[in-house]
Amino acid sequence: MALSSRLPATLLALAVTGLAAPAAAQVPLDTLTPSAVECVEGGHDDTDAARGGPHGTDHREVSLREQRRIERQTDRRLARRGDRPGTAARAGATIPVYVHVMRDSAGGGDVSDSAISQQVDVLNRSFAGQKSATATDTGFRFTLAGIDRFDNTSWHQDKQSSSYRRQTRQGGADALNIWLVDFAYLGVATFPWDYARNGAIDGIRVNYTTLPGGSATNYAAGETATHEAGHWLGLYHTFQGGCTSSNDLVADTPAQSSSTTGCPAGRDSCTLPGLDPIHNFMDYSYDDCYLEFTPGQAQRADDAFAAYR
Repeated sequence: MALSSRLPATLLALAVTGLAAPAAAQVPLDTLTPSAVECVEGGHDDTDAARGGPHGTDHREVSLREQRRIERQTDRRLARRGDRPGTAARAGATIPVYVHVMRDSAGGGDVSDSAISQQVDVLNRSFAGQKSATATDTGFRFTLAGIDRFDNTSWHQDKQSSSYRRQTRQGGADALNIWLVDFAYLGVATFPWDYARNGAIDGIRVNYTTLPGGSATNYAAGETATHEAGHWLGLYHTFQGGCTSSNDLVADTPAQSSSTTGCPAGRDSCTLPGLDPIHNFMDYSYDDCYLEFTPGQAQRADDAFAAYR
């Protein structure tokens, strides 16, 4: 089975902690310009064959123009709540998680309840900042709300995905639905700002072999779900936009010109300040390299959750 990774589809938890975030967490909207900064490519390693896939990234494409529109929309929604993006104390949330195991007609691709519970534990540990002394507790926690199983080979292979998601999705905008499938990617996610028009298919699709103890080489510690949940909460890749000042719209993630594969210490693909954030969950590193979210990412996720979920 090829794991060429995250699909370019139309497609990204959680107790109250009241953490304060620095105002610098947000990149001002007027800096969203494709500033011409020289990028050090150094060869684009094998990342596209790992997490990115030959067809693009693990979410739908978001142009710079659309990024600007989304940021303005988010600001308006927060303003109606009396909030300003990047300034309110982080609250986090507790997110119900519904897991849908899409087996083939012979029952292949099944995942045990124990493995699913371990996956939820990974989400909680990663979003709570428990993997590193420098990691941020985002305030998001996940609780398992339900597990169901379907024996359908087409669904197992992620065919008719819009149809099967509409038929099986549970909960409201704040519910994270995870469909475990067998496809040529590690995972795929929807963004929170797409829920209003595509709520029936909102959630993340994850290759069942990436759950803790799975068979996906270098990606079987459960962190694919962490990465995709990050998108579901409104986070871009740390290499979004490449070597630019706006980058992923989070001020405390150094810019990088391309995605990472493996865990190359000291990688520096961009002439802007800082080394590539190879340990960040929103890069494309191996699972055992993933360690952290930043305060800025936590604030952005909190803003997106408040605005859209």
